[in-house]
Amino acid sequence: MSSSPIGIFDSGLGGLTVLKSLQLQLPNENFIYLGDTAHLPYGNKGIKSVIRYSIQIIDFFLSHNTKAIVIACNTASAVAYQKLKKKYDIPIFDVVTPSVNITNKISKNRIVGVIGTHSTIQSGAYKKSFFDINSDCSVIQIACPLFVPLIEEGWHNKPVAQEIAHIYLGQYNKTKIDTLILGCTHYPIMEKTIKIVIKNNIELVFSGDTLGYELSDHLKNNNCENTSGISCKTKFYVTDFPQKFDEIGGKFLGRKIENVNHITLL
Repeated sequence: MSSSPIGIFDSGLGGLTVLKSLQLQLPNENFIYLGDTAHLPYGNKGIKSVIRYSIQIIDFFLSHNTKAIVIACNTASAVAYQKLKKKYDIPIFDVVTPSVNITNKISKNRIVGVIGTHSTIQSGAYKKSFFDINSDCSVIQIACPLFVPLIEEGWHNKPVAQEIAHIYLGQYNKTKIDTLILGCTHYPIMEKTIKIVIKNNIELVFSGDTLGYELSDHLKNNNCENTSGISCKTKFYVTDFPQKFDEIGGKFLGRKIENVNHITLL
């Protein structure tokens, strides 16, 4: 049904930046957000484990009659998306493909950067996605593993964050990149710091924004936009530590999170 919710999942908090963007772009839609906090981070888990967790989550969403599912996690997008698409009939969206498609369109000098966790960069998912669309962009990737703990400690705008960002990203100042993909859903919180460190006048590409364009098109093209007129709702579920999710998650979403439900996935 058009009023059915859209399911969004991540291993923890980062996917809330995607939810925030989607709520702004699709204000009439209902959402269910699931943070698989019992298994975070996915980045240090094996491929089979990430696929198994993702299947459990999608089955949970299907039991709640979702009309589309968003993988708001770069690791799960990189290693599980293709298998999940083959297994399920429900529309499933990842965070890698939309960002690559937009970057390929907007980059003028065809030199782009991608930053992410070690697991995302090592997976080669972004480079493969550029290759799959026959892009002529050169891709310069950098892993920034300390960004996530800095953000979750609330230190993303402190001098220590700038120092670490300069160590990671300073080499971009020696290149001619004009577009930078934030390949981790935590990283939008680091936007100000990243722009201070990288001197080039670069365009930042955010997963939530690019995903929103594709999801919006899908809903329109398939006549499944929510036109019920009933005020939209978002339900939150976690698989562990609901109190901590309340406390830190509000910083990602930009507002207080209430009524977080603790569940166990089968």
